[in-house]
Formats: sequence, C-alpha cells, structure tokens
Amino acid sequence: MKLKNSIRAARLRRERRVRAKLGVTRDYPRLSVFRSNRYTYAQVIDDRTGKTLASASSREIKEKGSGVSRSTSVGTLIAERAVKAGVSRAVLDRGRYRYHGRVKALAEAARKAGLNL
Repeated sequence: MKLKNSIRAARLRRERRVRAKLGVTRDYPRLSVFRSNRYTYAQVIDDRTGKTLASASSREIKEKGSGVSRSTSVGTLIAERAVKAGVSRAVLDRGRYRYHGRVKALAEAARKAGLNL
C-alpha cells in the first residue's frame, strides 16, 4: 500500500513541477497531453476560463499503426481543430511524461500542422 501511494505522489510531484514552469506563460492556452498504454489524448485548454477549446484522441483515428504514428495523426488533428477554434499559439504541457516517443511525435506534428508551440 505504501508503494502505491509513493508512486502516485511521485507522479503528482512531476506534474506539478512541469506545470509550475508553464505558469510564466499563461497568456497562451496549453496543449495538454495524456498517454495511456493504448491511446493518446490531447486537449487545448484555456486556464483563465477553465474551458477546453479543442480536443483529439487516437481513439478517433481509424488507421492501424504504431503508437508513434497514431500520435502523429493526433497532433495533426489537434492542430487543425485548435486553429479552427482561433488558437494559433499554445504551450506544450507534457504532464508527467518525458518529451520522447509519442509525446514528441504529437508535438512535432502539431507544429507542422500550424500550431506554434
């Protein structure tokens, strides 16, 4: 039981540390990334109003492929939806995940699709 609590506490510490560094740039909405073992989710969130401006997930993608290729599709999709919602610039919130693999693929695809991160 103690191990489970310490793992959860460590995750929360990592998330808070990453988000504290984003606190300087609250002028822009944040592109929040969540990664489960099977799917990748992304949201563009305006923290001033507390509303989600755009969202996308790999559950919507019908193509088969690896996690990285599906995350690339999610990055393109979230960028298109964000630009359609009037957001041209955002701050990447990677949460507790390293900037590597699926998170990196999502961010780079969003940049290519026109979202300034």
